Amino acid sequence: MSKQDEKNQSGKDPGRTTLRRAAIAVALAAGLVALGAGIYASGIYEPIAQSPDREPDEGRELAEAAAERRAEWLAEREAYTDDPEANPPALPVSGEGYFIPNDVADAPDNEFGDSVRRGYEVFTNTQTNASQHVGNGLNCANCHLGAGTVPKAAPMWAAAAEYPAFRGKNKIINTMEDRIHGCFTYSMNAQGSPSGNPPPRDGDIYKDLQSFFYYMAEGAPLEGNLPGRGYPVPPEPEQGYSISRGETVFENNCAVCHGTDGAGRQDPNGRWIFPALWGEDSFNWGAGMHRVNTAAGFIKNNMPLGQGGSLTDQQAWDVAAYINSWERPADPRQFRDGLTLTETDEQFHEQSPNFYGDVVRGNLLGDGVPGEPTEQPPSAGAPRHADQASR
Repeated sequence: MSKQDEKNQSGKDPGRTTLRRAAIAVALAAGLVALGAGIYASGIYEPIAQSPDREPDEGRELAEAAAERRAEWLAEREAYTDDPEANPPALPVSGEGYFIPNDVADAPDNEFGDSVRRGYEVFTNTQTNASQHVGNGLNCANCHLGAGTVPKAAPMWAAAAEYPAFRGKNKIINTMEDRIHGCFTYSMNAQGSPSGNPPPRDGDIYKDLQSFFYYMAEGAPLEGNLPGRGYPVPPEPEQGYSISRGETVFENNCAVCHGTDGAGRQDPNGRWIFPALWGEDSFNWGAGMHRVNTAAGFIKNNMPLGQGGSLTDQQAWDVAAYINSWERPADPRQFRDGLTLTETDEQFHEQSPNFYGDVVRGNLLGDGVPGEPTEQPPSAGAPRHADQASR
């Protein structure tokens, strides 16, 4: 800088410069406000504006109506409790005819309510709250959508009243604890977990989950069989089901969430966003979802997520076949009972449509994904992975 420039610079009035800048900023701000007002007045934002003319949020209206009906039922029950001559409370159902469960947010502020809330946390985030007994990337809520509240997605308010019951799967009377134990064994692949086993019997995990289920089902009839229970299976199409057709359905409707390799998706912290549909992070060959008909029922009514019912029956069966034509963790009953794969197939898999024991793409399905036990179950002694020995 020359001496003359230094002189000119030192001669400027800093106060005047600041005022000039402030005036310019105010003018620009006023111009932007005027521009924004003009654009808004033009109606360009009207399609997305939160105005009274906007189409109503149907989902919110249904939820509000369900909450109102549930509140009415609670009032009816209280009146009936106080006066047995009053009208007994009618089953709390939505406008669609499905049972309205309690909201966990309304659980009482006592020991039972604490158990309900803990059960909810285990159910919705099993990866964290029962991690020692989970051997894959699933949470209970992956198969029981909406934290176990959604009709036709195996809602727990429908299941809670159905046990004790005889199950053909193990041919004994099952309690709800038995049922949960089975879910950890097969759907959560407990054989591959740090403990190598489902939660210990009569433990807090079972008690808290049952408290959560019981609370949701308050008011449901004991005989169960409520509309919306389980996964209603669509009729098997006349063309049967096809792995190759299912691959196309998968690519067009499922891969965007579950990945082209069916391995699911995780966030940068390793938390599961969308579950794995096959491979080592998915349910094992003993889980009910490995049956093509069961998977078709879940898919038809619930997938793609938020678009349940959009696939045809044929598409649901085909994509269920494709998903279940890939390898997954071994059936723990094979090792528990010391069976060969063929014996396991004959004893446990021949009663339903599935690919266990079949050769698909040159691969014998049922011998387990790489790294799975092939001679002895983890529960028999050594941990599945060396780094689990110190856990």
